[in-house]
Amino acid sequence: MSASFVRRFLFEGLDIRGAIVHLGDAWQGMQAGRNYQPTVAQLLGETAAVTALIAAQLKQPGRLTLQLRGNGSVQMLVMDCNEQLQMRGMARSNPVVLPAPVPDLLGAHQGGQLLMSLDLPTARQPYQSYVPLVGDSIAAIFEHYLEQSEQQPSRLFATANRQAACCLFLQKMPDADQRDPDGWHRVTQLASTVKTAELLELDAESLLGRLFHEDIAEHGIRLYDPLPVSYHCPENWEKVRDMIRGIGRADAEAILAEHGEIVINDDICNRTYRFSAQDVADLFAASQGKALN
Repeated sequence: MSASFVRRFLFEGLDIRGAIVHLGDAWQGMQAGRNYQPTVAQLLGETAAVTALIAAQLKQPGRLTLQLRGNGSVQMLVMDCNEQLQMRGMARSNPVVLPAPVPDLLGAHQGGQLLMSLDLPTARQPYQSYVPLVGDSIAAIFEHYLEQSEQQPSRLFATANRQAACCLFLQKMPDADQRDPDGWHRVTQLASTVKTAELLELDAESLLGRLFHEDIAEHGIRLYDPLPVSYHCPENWEKVRDMIRGIGRADAEAILAEHGEIVINDDICNRTYRFSAQDVADLFAASQGKALN
């Protein structure tokens, strides 16, 4: 399986910055056991690549969550990533999803929204923002979002298949027009020629060299070290035990009486937690013991 990383770059003579995201093993781990239909997998993979791109800008510990929600055949795409670029995600869709325009798939014209939530340990509550789903692709939706939130012209190109999820990002910095009045137009036009196979298969140096050879030769480019990205969805039994404690012993025993066990599904990690009557009895006995001590 291929590596997963975010690699930033800067056209030093043009004041244009950018990044390349390639998710290989992280994206494959996220799909394991899911059986996503190809259309759903592509949308989720592109969202994963963009989430890694945005999370790579976190300057302090925190957790970024992005959700695309609507009333289409794909009801939800959700991605969660921390400042260490440990990520997880999932899609929720109809049993059968046929290829269709992205706005139709997501129900963009029926109240579809992009929710961004940033949870920082230093903040009392997460920062949240909602924007409409504007754009005919995942890349266009996030390009619109980034331009609104960062107030700088941006271009984004994304693609995904079963093996990899990738994106190329460009952003015009404040002094770009002073450096070269045509620089932003020229670089974005060159970027728009990128082919799906190039995004998926070329390493960062080769991709940048193929797209921007003349500008790199004339203006120079600074290519930063790759930031590793990983799929991270460990078991968290204690969190699930806290959920059962939270509903109380009487309600827990009522569920046991009806179903014979308590089953809690962790959708984002594709994991099921099961508790027998004995497990629940032991859990509350241990809690009572701690309270007495």
